[in-house]
Amino acid sequence: MTTIEVGPLLDKSKWSGYQKLLIFGTALTIILDGVDNQLMGPTIPSLMQAWSLPRGAFANVLTAGPLGMMFGGLFGGWFGDKVGRRTALLSSVLAFSLVTLAISFVGDTTTLMILRFLAGLGLGGAMPNAAVLASEYVPQNRRALAVTATIVCVPLGGFIAADAASRIIPTFGWERLWQLGGLLPIVLGIVLFKILPESPKYLAKHKERWPELRQLLAKMGHNIPADAAFVPDKVPAQAAQAQGSFADVFAGHRLRDTIGLWFAFFFCLMGNYLCIQWLPAMLTGPEVGIDQSTANRILSYFNLGGVAGALLAGVVILRFGSRLSMLTLTVLSIVGAVILSMMKVDAMATLPLYVLITYTGGLMNAVQTTMYALAAHVYPTEIRGRGVGTAVAVGRVGHALTGKLGPWAMAGGTPHYFMTWAYAMGIVFFGLAVVKRHIEKNKAVVAGH
Repeated sequence: MTTIEVGPLLDKSKWSGYQKLLIFGTALTIILDGVDNQLMGPTIPSLMQAWSLPRGAFANVLTAGPLGMMFGGLFGGWFGDKVGRRTALLSSVLAFSLVTLAISFVGDTTTLMILRFLAGLGLGGAMPNAAVLASEYVPQNRRALAVTATIVCVPLGGFIAADAASRIIPTFGWERLWQLGGLLPIVLGIVLFKILPESPKYLAKHKERWPELRQLLAKMGHNIPADAAFVPDKVPAQAAQAQGSFADVFAGHRLRDTIGLWFAFFFCLMGNYLCIQWLPAMLTGPEVGIDQSTANRILSYFNLGGVAGALLAGVVILRFGSRLSMLTLTVLSIVGAVILSMMKVDAMATLPLYVLITYTGGLMNAVQTTMYALAAHVYPTEIRGRGVGTAVAVGRVGHALTGKLGPWAMAGGTPHYFMTWAYAMGIVFFGLAVVKRHIEKNKAVVAGH
């Protein structure tokens, strides 16, 4: 009987068309995750008018979502390690889509807050499992690009949410926006349950699912003997890690990496959501005086820049490795935030603001999305879901705090608001510098092969 180590087999193989299709399917779930995650911001002005409430009445609603995502990330990572990344991912998608659909029928902030927390559980559980699933579908030298191409769909989803809100709410009302945001993921989740396979490394750990693994590897272009036995990785590593647990996330040789990732995730999500949740409010305030439509469009460029920046970052990491690439991107994002803080924002001449928001948003989103690839690289298969999920959960704490931090940042006007972005990204630089096990550059790409 031949024993096949699935990890090394995939790492040394080509990136087939079928594997690219799997990444596309995984990425679709995160587009819809990004849409549902960012529907609340564009909806609040309509709710303020419909319910005759001030913006401050929605502060707890804005906090409830990321708090739910924090717990969803913690539980979702553990759930993915136990029942499989694909099962956990698609269960999360169906969970947040059903709650999103229910939100279209609410009529008060208390119910809305509860439902946003429940939706956050599903939204938070989807992210780490999508990152892990994407990382375990592809060869090692394409892993960073595959994970980044998946997670980059968060800002893409944010862009779609802002654009859809501007088109749907004025004509059909906010309820239709949320109904669409709930129904589409339900349909996609049902379809993907039929066609998206489980992680090969997860299947290798369960003998009763080896026939499923043989079929999957054959579709990826591998000729597998009928009597083959499987292990996820090299046998010594497998034996040492078979009982992976949460404690292994903090094991002595990983403690430094875990701490660095936590700092990076916490402050990077804080910086990004200071923009996503509060930029329109900052720009439409009396100090700047930009109209609501223009402010929302400027925010959409933050997300659009993020899509381009994140994809570029995935390619750069292949050539230079993650340490040099991510630290450089972080420094450049700090420069952009500092320039914004020094610039006089003119409501009658917004082109410089569009350019700098797109530039800075591209870099901040690039750092955030590639951190998922870095986290998937740091932790081995047995604890990858828990490791990534815990890091994301810590990041969601930073996200949640922006509900209270935003008014403080805006109190000092645009100079203080934009410098708060720079402060956050400065600590991200420290966290990424602490991480020891960065992704190495792809020697084949550097050599031009």
